[in-house]
Formats: sequence, structure tokens, C-alpha cells
Amino acid sequence: MSYSKGHPTRRRRPSKRSGWWFDIFEEMERMDRMMDEMMRKAFTMPRAQEGPLPFVYGFSMSVGPDGKPVVREFGNLEQSSRGPLLKEEREPLVDVMEEGDEIIVVIEIPGVEKKDVKLEATDRVLKIAVDSEKRKYYKELDLPHMVDPRKSSASYKNGVLEVRFPKTEEKKPTREIRVE
Repeated sequence: MSYSKGHPTRRRRPSKRSGWWFDIFEEMERMDRMMDEMMRKAFTMPRAQEGPLPFVYGFSMSVGPDGKPVVREFGNLEQSSRGPLLKEEREPLVDVMEEGDEIIVVIEIPGVEKKDVKLEATDRVLKIAVDSEKRKYYKELDLPHMVDPRKSSASYKNGVLEVRFPKTEEKKPTREIRVE
């Protein structure tokens, strides 16, 4: 008498194939079906009427100027001692690049109007805040080099915000940046 794993009352159906080798293939097929079902459920996002807010989480990886990997997280989940917390505002996907004597920050904030974007910078930190009817974003970003926020420029087109800073060796005051 043979029983299936985890269910002592259920009998295992006899297989057309025989031998332990074929049992391995059957188990692999069962695991494949189970993984397909789990992935289907994981990628099904709830609709607005089904619950409060959908969760968004991701990360980007790049190589920093020192040759070491840089991992940046984005989304609206925040780690806490009681597990992940869902925040109202999302952290946008951000990429920071150094080109010559400039620091370029590219921020993805789709679905918002230019007028809703607020930027503030010090010589080492860029703060991005968006408060629109559709979406809210917030991010404080440490810059890899001292910059001059007074000579910065920002442009927004098709959901992508680009902020350019000239590098500097002197401490500069905080400044709001107007988005073009």
C-alpha cells in the first residue's frame, strides 16, 4: 500500500511508467505546474476596487564610479520591525551618472504633471517630491560628489525627470530647482 506525501489517507495513483526514475519526472512536472500557478498569482496586481493601494517594489543595479555595484530600491514598501509597510508615496526609480564635471540624475515619475514636481538640493542631497491627484512620489538622494545647486537645471518630459548639477569642491547653500 503506498500513500502520497503529506496525505496519509489518499492513495497514490498507479503510474503507467514504473520505477523510481519516472517518479522523479512526475515530481518535476508537479513542481513545474505549482511554480506556474505561483508566478501567475504573483504577477496579478489587485485592481483599485479590490483593495487599498497596490504595492510596488523593485531595484536597479549599476556600476558606480569606483567600479563597485550600486543597488537602488524603488517603490512604496518600507521595511519595519513588523515586516513591510505600505507607504502612500512611491519612491521613484532613480539613476545617477557622472559625466565629466557634471552629476546627472534621471528620475522616472510617470503619470504626473510638471507643475506637481518639487525639487530641492543641497551640495550633497537632492530631494524629489511629487504630490498630484494621481500619484505621490518622494525620494531623498545622496549625491556622489559635492555639487552647486545654484547652477543646476532640470527638465521633465514623458514621465522622465533629468536634473543636472555641476560638480564643485566648495560647500554651497540649499536651493529649490525649477523644472523646465
